[in-house]
Amino acid sequence: MPVTVVHWNPRRPVLRGTLGRVVPWRRAVNNFGDLLGPLIVARLVADNELVESDSPRRLLAVGSILNLARAGDVLWGIGANGKTLDQTAPYRELDVRAVRGPLTREFLRQKGYDVPAVYGDPGLLVGRLWPREDVARGTRPRAVTVIPNLHDLHHARNRSDAVAPTTELWKTLAAIAASDLVVGSSLHAIVVAESFGVPARLVSSSVEPPFKYEDYYRGTGRPDFRPAPDVDTAVDWGGEPLPSWDPGPLLAAFPRDLWKPAS
Repeated sequence: MPVTVVHWNPRRPVLRGTLGRVVPWRRAVNNFGDLLGPLIVARLVADNELVESDSPRRLLAVGSILNLARAGDVLWGIGANGKTLDQTAPYRELDVRAVRGPLTREFLRQKGYDVPAVYGDPGLLVGRLWPREDVARGTRPRAVTVIPNLHDLHHARNRSDAVAPTTELWKTLAAIAASDLVVGSSLHAIVVAESFGVPARLVSSSVEPPFKYEDYYRGTGRPDFRPAPDVDTAVDWGGEPLPSWDPGPLLAAFPRDLWKPAS
């Protein structure tokens, strides 16, 4: 039985308004950051020469998806969603191996969970698993790439340097890898850029609570990060200092026990 890697990717109406409610055409959102979890897990499983076991347990890896957890789930590098902090927890009996940052850890500890101080968004492993030069190969160099959060996309529609977060996953990763600077309100644009060593600056989101951003920056040793109020200011300021973060503990916490050795 394959291990289910939980990630957020709902199907939404193709048509808007009343017509969208009547005509049952749907397509997946495919927000690139939310697709990273299964990709990273599959690479680590292959690199560690693991194969499927009989474990029915689910793994949550990458994203602000704590609210998607169920009893018995394994958590590795995910975070809480700032929009759901006051909701009744739908999860029980979680097996927490690592979390995105100290805010998520404290949130879970207050609910009685044992949470190790192992921090890091697994998106930070992208540049380690797929070298920047390989990902960027064939992509034209970009001085600046702007990637907004999915819900901020309308703010960047007229920018020639913008990449929609719903652009095909590898094209988005290639654009980031080919950039001199990445700015925007997409958390995983920042995470992936920094995994490649590309300077990045967060732009304050018009809709997303600050929780996930602060969780990430604190989890990478940068409590004094400074979001820019807009894209032009972010470009003017340039990137934040790169993370002060050791990938070793997050890699050591990867739940290999959900699989079994190939031999």
